[in-house]
Amino acid sequence: MTKILAVLAVSALALTSCKKDVNTSSEEISQAVKDQIYAAGFGTDNIQKVEEGYLVEGDIILTPEWLNGNPARQILRVGTLEQYHTTNLVTGWPRTITVSLSSKLAAKPGYSQALQEMVNRYNNVANLDLNFVVGTGGAHINFVEGHGQYLASAGFPTNTGQPYGTVKVNAQFIGSSTTNTFINYLATIFAHEAGHCIGFRHSDWFDRNISCGGSHVNEGQSTVGAIWIPNTPQAPDVDSGSWMLSCISSGQNRLFTNYDKTALEYLY
Repeated sequence: MTKILAVLAVSALALTSCKKDVNTSSEEISQAVKDQIYAAGFGTDNIQKVEEGYLVEGDIILTPEWLNGNPARQILRVGTLEQYHTTNLVTGWPRTITVSLSSKLAAKPGYSQALQEMVNRYNNVANLDLNFVVGTGGAHINFVEGHGQYLASAGFPTNTGQPYGTVKVNAQFIGSSTTNTFINYLATIFAHEAGHCIGFRHSDWFDRNISCGGSHVNEGQSTVGAIWIPNTPQAPDVDSGSWMLSCISSGQNRLFTNYDKTALEYLY
């Protein structure tokens, strides 16, 4: 399963979450697929067929392989708000996770600095048994150039405990710059996608309206979806600055909140 970082417009405010907002009919998606998606705990409004599988909730890609793997048996929905994780997590820790940029991304102004900033943010969280380092091609998580209706995309850990290995970055849409504002914004996107790679779901997966605006997304009353991480808030309390919220303002620098750090330390 892959997640994508998007762009939405609400009044005069440009917001980014896991994909660019596009209009695609879901009529071509079979009811059997819709039933699979709903059973896995995801919304079925405006499903889009994409290269990797199916784009749901405006920011999540589900591959056929993931859907056919009975994900409903692997994930339990608990609570309603704040930090959540998937059942599959990175195992074998303490361990070092290498991250790398493709040559095309590395050549763009600000991208190498943003990747190092992302690494620093994770490594500055105390008591983690995961250590991130910048490497070269063939790293555990490779940031590569992507094209399509998204800003960036990533996936969840494998069932063998490995981090998801590829983050696609739509650099053409994001742009490039060496300003601190841009580097911190891009580092926020990178950190968000790396969060998916090690098993974090969106903090507001149950209602993207919280960070993205627009209408409420009701995924139904099924018992699958996301596992709440203890010691992080539940509704009506909101950790409004979480790095795993679906949408952020364009150019925003979203550092780890105290609850984000609690969630990372709890899992790793």
